[in-house]
Amino acid sequence: MSRLALVTGGQRGIGAAISEGLLAAGRRVIANYAGNDAAAQAFTERTGIPCVKFDVSDLEQCMAAVAKITAEHGPIEILVNNAGITRDSMMRKLDRQMWDDVINTNLGSCFNTCKAVWDSMSAAKFGRIVNIGSINGQAGQLGQVNYAAAKSGIHGFTKALAQEGARNQITVNAIAPGYVDTEMVRAVPPDVLEKIIARIPRGRLGTAQDIARGVVFLTADEADFITGSTLSINGGQHMY
Repeated sequence: MSRLALVTGGQRGIGAAISEGLLAAGRRVIANYAGNDAAAQAFTERTGIPCVKFDVSDLEQCMAAVAKITAEHGPIEILVNNAGITRDSMMRKLDRQMWDDVINTNLGSCFNTCKAVWDSMSAAKFGRIVNIGSINGQAGQLGQVNYAAAKSGIHGFTKALAQEGARNQITVNAIAPGYVDTEMVRAVPPDVLEKIIARIPRGRLGTAQDIARGVVFLTADEADFITGSTLSINGGQHMY
């Protein structure tokens, strides 16, 4: 039977491309989502990928969801931590709730989901975990101290957990996307977006499929000697 993958935030944007890319590569895929039931249903109808609703920032919900998925579909062998939010603001106006929301959803979720699958992967002596970081976790970004801190934390989390997983053939890697052509990026004012693209040596925004191809590569059985790495997919904008 093909390996089972769970993709958090897996039914829209980059997450949807990852879910579809893994399905096309022969994996069975479950997509997590947070709130939009109609969009999740439409995604399932279009792709055939089941969607499961739970809050990735809540450990108990993650544990319960993984247990339910395992009972119905078998153990999760591939985990992609893609779920994330933004609450952008300059420090002067950034409040503690905006900080906590981003840290808990973007970074805390990595702990929650990895905790939920870790024992199963360890017992099976196989696992592939990919955490989606960001160029802004590597280089920083004005007005994003919460987001940059969370994404930078993901990169450190990945390196440390990779050392724990190695003995049980669990690889843990990260991908740091640059600016990708999503709804969020397209909402940036045109003059600002033009300046962003001008700083990308490849001369274009990334696509969600660019990121998905990286995930498919890092989650392959044959990628067993790659762990603790961060793959930057940013068109050369930040070489780190």
